[in-house]
Amino acid sequence: MSAAGRILVVCTGNVCRSPYMERLLAAGLSDLDVEVSSAGTHALAGRAMEPGSVRLLQEAGLSAEGFVARQLTAEMLRKADLVLTATRDHRREVAQLEPKALCYVHAVDDFSDLVAAADLQHESFLEPADASLVAKLAIRTQSARGEVAARVAEDSGIVDPFRQSDDVFDTMARQVNAVLPPIVRAAHEVATAP
Repeated sequence: MSAAGRILVVCTGNVCRSPYMERLLAAGLSDLDVEVSSAGTHALAGRAMEPGSVRLLQEAGLSAEGFVARQLTAEMLRKADLVLTATRDHRREVAQLEPKALCYVHAVDDFSDLVAAADLQHESFLEPADASLVAKLAIRTQSARGEVAARVAEDSGIVDPFRQSDDVFDTMARQVNAVLPPIVRAAHEVATAP
């Protein structure tokens, strides 16, 4: 287990959205030694990543090598410090599977909005002394709750490109590429905070 913490990314089949986000986050946080993995609420377990997501990763200079889809389990959720889901529906499914995860599970776009507004420089009274970097990020982000207006439903969630055209995969990539950079920046900010 990484001392910097664990992020788990969740979608439905774990072959398109969550593996794409997993590999991008892992690359963006590689210098922080954060462990990033993914799983699906109804995973196509054992399958490789979909070709559309492989193409997008290659275009980003990353590899899909070694990826295998996994079914989400309560144990995975208990081991995570932060769970990021492709949609709010996935967030609800995660909370139903492991109710304690409700404290640290967010739809990825909602979490991106929160970290952009949160005060990440100051330690929260909720932080355990031994909290990992990822746990600190999740806890400090709570300072922005009530400050950030929730996205309206039609602007929320990452589109599911499974068995869709390259255009839908490209839309997914644009959505992901809009919401992940603030999260990566926020993790680095927490890492360098006094």
